[in-house]
Amino acid sequence: MDINILNGKKHIHFIGIGGSGMYPLAQILHGQGYYLTGSDNNETETLDAVRKMGIPVFIGQRAENIEGADLIVHTAAIMADNPELMAAKASGVPVLERADLLGIVTSWYDRAICVSGTHGKTSTTSMITQIFYTAGVDLSAYIGGKLPCIGGSGIAGKSDVLVCESCEFEDHFLKLYPDISVVLNVDADHLDYFGTLDNIIKSFKKFNENTSKCIIINGSDPNSMKSLEGISGKEIITFGKDNSCDYYPENIVHDNGLHTTFDAMYKGEKLGSIELNVAGIHNVLNALAAVAAARYCGVDFSAIQKGLADFRGAKRRFEKFGEAKGITVVDDYAHHPTELEATLTAAMEMNFRKVWAVFQPFTFSRTKLLLDDFARVLQIPDCAILTDIMGSREKNTYGIFTRHLAEKIPGCVWFPQDESAEWTDERKYQNFQQVCDYICENAQPGDLVITLGCGDAYKIARMVLAKLSEEDSNA
Repeated sequence: MDINILNGKKHIHFIGIGGSGMYPLAQILHGQGYYLTGSDNNETETLDAVRKMGIPVFIGQRAENIEGADLIVHTAAIMADNPELMAAKASGVPVLERADLLGIVTSWYDRAICVSGTHGKTSTTSMITQIFYTAGVDLSAYIGGKLPCIGGSGIAGKSDVLVCESCEFEDHFLKLYPDISVVLNVDADHLDYFGTLDNIIKSFKKFNENTSKCIIINGSDPNSMKSLEGISGKEIITFGKDNSCDYYPENIVHDNGLHTTFDAMYKGEKLGSIELNVAGIHNVLNALAAVAAARYCGVDFSAIQKGLADFRGAKRRFEKFGEAKGITVVDDYAHHPTELEATLTAAMEMNFRKVWAVFQPFTFSRTKLLLDDFARVLQIPDCAILTDIMGSREKNTYGIFTRHLAEKIPGCVWFPQDESAEWTDERKYQNFQQVCDYICENAQPGDLVITLGCGDAYKIARMVLAKLSEEDSNA
């Protein structure tokens, strides 16, 4: 990829500008002074935010939308027969996939902190961003979730610091130019692409090899450490569960709710106490990775403490939607068994009367390949409720349906559907309404309802909260 391809370009058009990976790039490039336009298929809150930046957005993807652009960017989700993408490729104007453009952006910075890992990327990228922001660093950031302090998921600053979420999906993170890499964990995911865990580890090894200065890595995770084998010429900093790592926690205290304190230790020395307003031991490790990255870049520890104390989570990371009739409703992006296990374990430690976990399986391939792992971790809450499989970018060539998962989870609640019927928005809404009605009829004061998944399960949380609030006001 020619990293100078943006030289002389003035008008960049984004096909699918409302996507979670496109919006922060739009924020960065808009902040750099480029004129942007974009298109998408559905109105969303993200598109409202894009328009507030002064960026014109077309609803519906048509050939004429690209008019005047001298560079066109699209997401991997845009199909080859999309009329707008076909017109872009026929126009003679350079066309980039989102991951290629992100790679170019990372090359602009001397301290590009690229946060990788199968789980925890958004939370840790957000923590690091919050630390730098609180410390007064004029940073740039690219995050897979919205962070309140920067007003979105991306920001363009004037310093040499970029904090960048770096996704392993289809090896996209190998297109980046990390100066400082953070490896949180390496687990079996995206097996439809990687095939085996060994192949995933090999990709993370390439990511580490691409790092120019420093690798900050989870020393308590064997797969992460395997990705370091044969790596030389870079500084290695470890974080993890105990004093076998450079950074580790002591005196961890989980209070009721979303509050944790611990002592941050570095090579046997107590740096100071850390206060977190997010739940779970996984977030303690995420915070230690953030401490290591910030200290490596020279941020004072007192500023690190304040930044982490100010951090209240990114959107869709154990995000509290509200309470009604004494029932707490939250939402979380967890969509892989390891993430679900961490989130649900944290939820069960919060002393709610009962935890109702609503899970929307995302892809057919992941559901099929990790079926037994999903079934195991979805037995953690008091009650698991399943929606239909979203499907996302896939067709169901796997012959997998929600019932196959539900039958493996004792006491699971699900609503049988016509498996031969076409998946439509109306059908999905009906399924969501069934789930909402069941929860509202059965949950009681003191309970926690948590929606889970990287699709649109959060809509169920909103529906539940709205219905409970209406019932409360009519009581």
